[in-house]
Amino acid sequence: MWQHLKTILKQDTCLTQIINIVNAYIHLEHWPSHFKQSSTIIIPKPNKQTYDNPKSFCSIVLLNTLGKLIEKVIADRLQFHVVKNDFIHHSQLGDLKFKLTSDAGVALTHAIYSG
Repeated sequence: MWQHLKTILKQDTCLTQIINIVNAYIHLEHWPSHFKQSSTIIIPKPNKQTYDNPKSFCSIVLLNTLGKLIEKVIADRLQFHVVKNDFIHHSQLGDLKFKLTSDAGVALTHAIYSG
């Protein structure tokens, strides 16, 4: 669970060991199989007259907590390097961290004036 992981990560020695393990995964280009496994929970939607239709249910996929954290860190690293090295066009702002609405306004204004 996240609260357990947060408690573990507050200890510097545990955090350092996890970082070393993750860096080894990246270096070896290996992603352990236990991070690839998931569990699906099926929850019936409320106020349905019958439950013989798949649309009457909601599925929730549960993944390994540490695996999700590692994937998030890798995604953040990739995004940082992509933005830093100008691999994304300056007008592509969707889902990028550290991009504000004012950045979108500046890009739109530039496109209008230059177009």
